[in-house]
Amino acid sequence: MVKVDKFIHDSIEKIRKDIKGRAIIALSGGVDSSVCAVLAHRAIGDMLTPIYIDTGLMRKDETERIKTIFSDMNLKVVDGKVNFLRALKGQTDPEKKRKAVGEAFIREFEKDARKLGARYLIQGTIYPDRIESEGGIKSHHNVGGLPSVIDFEGIVEPIADLYKDEVREVARALGLPKEISDRMPFPGPGLSVRIIGEVTDEKLDVVREANAIVEEELVEQFAPWQTFAALIEKGTGVKGDVRVHGWIIAVRAVSSRDGMTAESMELPWKVLRKIESRITSEIPNVSRVLYDLTPKPPATIEFE
Repeated sequence: MVKVDKFIHDSIEKIRKDIKGRAIIALSGGVDSSVCAVLAHRAIGDMLTPIYIDTGLMRKDETERIKTIFSDMNLKVVDGKVNFLRALKGQTDPEKKRKAVGEAFIREFEKDARKLGARYLIQGTIYPDRIESEGGIKSHHNVGGLPSVIDFEGIVEPIADLYKDEVREVARALGLPKEISDRMPFPGPGLSVRIIGEVTDEKLDVVREANAIVEEELVEQFAPWQTFAALIEKGTGVKGDVRVHGWIIAVRAVSSRDGMTAESMELPWKVLRKIESRITSEIPNVSRVLYDLTPKPPATIEFE
């Protein structure tokens, strides 16, 4: 287990040593990037600019939430929806989708860095990202999903040797609010990896609403390590005595320590029924809801 105080001191010193000039940080609002933002700000102060990109792949109301939480920082919010959806158009293979998102992120960060005169990119890569990318399990957008040519003098990853539970310890020691330190993981490629096949506006709207319902019903009451909704495909259903060829939503809720392994949660039947009822009634073009029982391994936590 990491020695938190020593890690914080050493990380700040290393950032000061590695970064010679202005830097930007890829800020998503999750615990990983938030920890990196605080460490980097303590190291280089106003030479740091946090950048949040609204990719169009985010959770419901996420952008407004990020603006509120990080209002005291010199946060730059970029609308990247058009570019990210263009990059994903026609892509159905999970690895190609991840790489498309990874490249879209880098190209946007390069453009913003040039405007600011920044030559360094800081990002919240953690150890499981590296293990899964280097082991060929899946390419995380910030590791295996990065393009081969990058216009930065250096990419700095202050927490690249930590597991998620260790990052949370550091977050608490840095004084980050519980809303950040204990927040569920959310994938860098966002809702694109919670959609099987090609990403479209319709699918994003459906999975975003379904994901919000799942979080509302499960996060506060059951405190899962991670929970979400994924859009699988279409299936036949009946609504109001009328045939509906609607979307199939899979619900996932897991317990874990560090994300390397996970077990599906045994949720009460009435809770699952309530989630099913809300999703099929509140989202008209959903025809059925499933609950994923598969642990990790053999599955990964996310669907793609």
